[in-house]
Amino acid sequence: MPTAKPRKTPRMPSASIRPFMEALGRAFPNAESELIFTDNFTLLVSVVLSAQTTDAAVNKATPALFAAAPNPAAMAALGADGIGPYIRRIGLWQGKAKNVAALAQQLVDQHGGEVPHDRAALEALPGVGRKTANVVLNVAFGEAAMAVDTHIFRLGNRTGLAPGANVRVVEDGLVKRIPADLLRPAHHWLILHGRYVCKARTPECWRCVAAEWCRYPAKTPAPKEKTRALPPEVVA
Repeated sequence: MPTAKPRKTPRMPSASIRPFMEALGRAFPNAESELIFTDNFTLLVSVVLSAQTTDAAVNKATPALFAAAPNPAAMAALGADGIGPYIRRIGLWQGKAKNVAALAQQLVDQHGGEVPHDRAALEALPGVGRKTANVVLNVAFGEAAMAVDTHIFRLGNRTGLAPGANVRVVEDGLVKRIPADLLRPAHHWLILHGRYVCKARTPECWRCVAAEWCRYPAKTPAPKEKTRALPPEVVA
């Protein structure tokens, strides 16, 4: 049985952050979003649809949706009623269909059909909050933005990298503490590490490439049988 989880992880020393992050970078050298998209618009829609559901579920729905409506004008013309049937298997699909139709119309009306490279303009779009805006700024526009999802929030606290009681505190801590030259790819490294190794229920500490710098005191020992392997690109 894993050791009981501690109530609080000590803060990771500043000197440990670069080697911790560089270890994750070596483990996930080709890290990128696992959402399937072809341009900034399809990225934006995919991220909006991914709220409170998995990337895999979104990727099953979006190919047919984007074939029917590959740009904002076509998506707006499809409307919420037309979008709905494509995304019925995604959680909260009714609200998401309305938001996607509305944001597409707003892109046409206010931004010439283009996804704006501006945080305020992105967050003014229906269904787009700070996290979604950060993903778009990072992936589409190459900014060193840190989108804190459930995985990154967990890692920020569990490892001691950037503890915080809410996502904004964790985001600010990560932006402040992670070296600037690593910040943009760190977004992807942390997500994939949380998804495949530092899992919510039981972190698989025995195969964590950055365990020596992690401050989590109740590291999980290796089980007798390892049932789930790392993705092919991860090097232990």
